[in-house]
This record gives sequence, structure tokens and C-alpha cells, in this order.
Amino acid sequence: MRRIGWDRMRAGGGALTLAATLLLAGGAALLPATPAMAQARVLPDFTDLVDQVGPSVVNIRTLEKVSSDSDGPDADMQEFFRRFFGVPMPGTPRRAPRPNGGQPDEEQPRGVGSGFILTPDGYIMTNAHVVDGADEVMVTLTDKREFKAKIIGADKRSDIAVVKINATGLPAVKIGDVSKLKVGEWVMAIGSPFGLDNTVTAGIVSAKQRDTGDYLPLIQTDVAINPGNSGGPLINMRGEVVGMNSQIYSRSGGFMGISFAIPIDEAKRVADQLRASGHVTRGRIGVQIEDVRKDVADSVGLPKPTGALVRGVENGSPADKAGVQAGDVILRFDGKTIDRASDLPRLVGDTKPGTRSTLTVFRRGATKDLGVTIAEIESDQAAKAPARAKPQSGGAAPSLGLSVSDLTDEQKHDLKLSSGVRVDAVSQAAQRAGMRQGDVIVAIANTQVGNVKEFEAAVAKADKSKPVGVMFRRGDWAQYALIHPSSR
Repeated sequence: MRRIGWDRMRAGGGALTLAATLLLAGGAALLPATPAMAQARVLPDFTDLVDQVGPSVVNIRTLEKVSSDSDGPDADMQEFFRRFFGVPMPGTPRRAPRPNGGQPDEEQPRGVGSGFILTPDGYIMTNAHVVDGADEVMVTLTDKREFKAKIIGADKRSDIAVVKINATGLPAVKIGDVSKLKVGEWVMAIGSPFGLDNTVTAGIVSAKQRDTGDYLPLIQTDVAINPGNSGGPLINMRGEVVGMNSQIYSRSGGFMGISFAIPIDEAKRVADQLRASGHVTRGRIGVQIEDVRKDVADSVGLPKPTGALVRGVENGSPADKAGVQAGDVILRFDGKTIDRASDLPRLVGDTKPGTRSTLTVFRRGATKDLGVTIAEIESDQAAKAPARAKPQSGGAAPSLGLSVSDLTDEQKHDLKLSSGVRVDAVSQAAQRAGMRQGDVIVAIANTQVGNVKEFEAAVAKADKSKPVGVMFRRGDWAQYALIHPSSR
């Protein structure tokens, strides 16, 4: 801001008024503050929130039993913690004597985490990675009572777990509405970073809907989160839990200003299933997808890059039975808009298997609705390798980086195809697009390909100044690739 002298400012030969002088000098802040301005400058006070929510936050220690004949290599560090903190180092083993009087087993702590009370009768939510592999889970309340907890269920895909302690009359948290959470609003976290119980940190919501996982769009904050905060609550200024602190972005292992929390509505949905059955059931339709880039949108005729591009369709899957094709762009699921590819697995995963749903797809310049019956998610199956037989006749498309040959009758039978050409070699453009030897091309630039002659004709008609869409089969999967032709 440029500084202007008080005593020599003139305007048209007359002295400026004091008010005008303040405004020209950028000194409006020196004017009497209005109540709204004063309120905007007051920083939040978190003391009431700590009193309200603090008793609902717990410390979680996990233990595993190991046998040891020595004090271990951490004696010096244990002494450091004893002298400077007055407590054992997190990870210091507790020994339990053996009945036969021999060398005792060690209950070796695996880690320290946090959690929060869901119900007054002892159900507690935390992260799955906090309790994963533990032989014993110990929960400590703020009143110093300690309980051995039972793991009700854990879901690694969402990183959510529920444990239960035998207690009643516990102070349960109040669940907030994540849809009302705004970027820039203040939030607070309570947890046990590095084993330091009931540590309070605060910050603001940095972003929402961060795509860092298949099923959960996370809340990004600048709240200080460190090892041991995992599983603790993220709390809004109304004292409501809006998320569960789960991850940090770090190059050092410690907090670097970026942390992530699982939205509480997503976490609660998983926790309810864990409490009911001990596991989580998710839906699937059997597609491989990716975001729609601008060049893809231009290639398929989509007005803007939105939705989920279908790169592959599993043979015999719900999507295959519904008529979904590689190269389709899924725009909506049960009427809900798919802005990004990551929206689809979350919506499908939250749908109960057996449900009849509707996919709205964009194909060859038009939209159409396809009915699909949701299946239950299962372990990925390895794709079957296509049969390899001696090609009968070959062709090539140098600009696309493809060498192809006609399918043999045996290959057609194995792949359940009546036409197509087999890729014998890939280079440059096709290789960059992710195609491989053994793929079977069934269409080029929206033109069906039955044999090498039809393949060459379709390539000749394709506009080489634009990316060329290729539909192909790889094992049991129908897939789609966009090849950018080379100049040669």
C-alpha cells in the first residue's frame, strides 16, 4: 500500500477531508469497526467443544504376543521416554509370566491409535489399519478406565473398523451432516498422536471430495494429524463429528499440512454393516473405467469431459448382460450424475447386490438407458489368455502402430467371437495407448471389423488428425483404447 502524507495532500487546490484521506491511504481499517467486522476478526474458541466431545474420544492400543529372551534393541530409547516424559515408550513390552515358570511371553504393542464412542453401550469406531493383525485391543477412556475390546468387524477397503467394550452409559458422539460442511470452515481433531492421549488440534477444511481411494471421497484439512491420530474424530464448530481422521500426505512420516478424513456418512454406513454382520457387502457391475479426458470427449462427440469412460467390460458380468460396451461413457447411475470415474464405484459399491439399477450411457452421439442387476463384489479374477494359433493372413496400420492377422476358427470359438482381427505386434502409438500383442480388435473408429481386409478399410477411412477409438477383447474383457496416430 502506498503511503500518503497527512499534511500535504491536496485535491483541486483544497484540503482533503479526514475520511477521504483515510480511504485514499487504504486506511479504512482505522475507521470504527462495525459489529460484523469485529465478529469476523474473532478467532474461534474450542474450549466448549473439547468439554463436549472430549469424553467421547478414546485411546486404542493394540498388542501381539511374542516370545523374547532379551530386552531388545530399544533400551536406550525406552530410558529416554522414562526420563523425559515419565512414561514408558510407546512400544515397551509388558511381560506376562508363563504358568510353568519359564521365560515369559511379551505382549508387544503393535501401535497406538484413536477412536470415538458411537453408542452408550460400548460400540467404538476406529480405522481398520489400527486394529489390523492385533491379538488384543485395549481401549482407554478419558476417565482412565481401561477395557479389553472385541473387534466386531473391519473393512480394509474403506479403512473402517468397529470394536466393542463391555460398558454402559458412555458419552456417544453426535453425528453431523457432511453435506453442510463447507471448504474454509473451522474443524477440530482429538486423538493420541505418538501416544499422547487427548491431544487437540484445529484447522480448516481445505477441500472436499478428494479422490484418494476407490470407495471414499475424502475430506482434506490442514488440521495437524500424526501417527496415533488415526481413527479419531474430525469435529465441526457445533460439536458434531463430520469425519474420521485417517491419512496424511507426508514425505517425512510426520504432518506436513495436509491430512484426510473419511466422511462420517460413509463411515457410518460401513459401521452399520459391520455391527449387523461383521462384514461389508458391496455391489459391482464388472467394468474397467477411467476419467474422460478432453481428447476422449472430442473423439466420441461428448460436449464436455464428464462421466466414466468404459475401458473394459468383463465377459458375463452384469454390465455385459446389460449391454454396456467398451467405449461407452457412463453419465448417470440411478439418476445420479457421474462427474468423475471415481463416482461410479462408490455409488455401485453402496448399492445392495441384487438391486435393479439404471445406467445412462453415451454411445455414438446419443444417450441410452440400460438396466443392470447389481452383483456382489468378489476377488478379481485373472483374465484368461486368448488362444495362440498360427495366423492365416496379416495386415498392418503403421500410423496406429498395429500389425494384425485374421482369427483362426479355434480362436473364434475360444473367445466366443464371430469376427475380429488378432494383434500380432504393437509399437509407438498403439503401445502408448496400452494395447498388447494378443488383443483382438473388433471395431475401429466405430466401424465393425470382421477380418484383416475390413480392418484396413476402416483404418483408411479414419480421420488420422484425431485420436482413433479402438474396441478390442483381452481375455474375458471387452476394452476400449484411444490411439493418437503417429505422423509417419
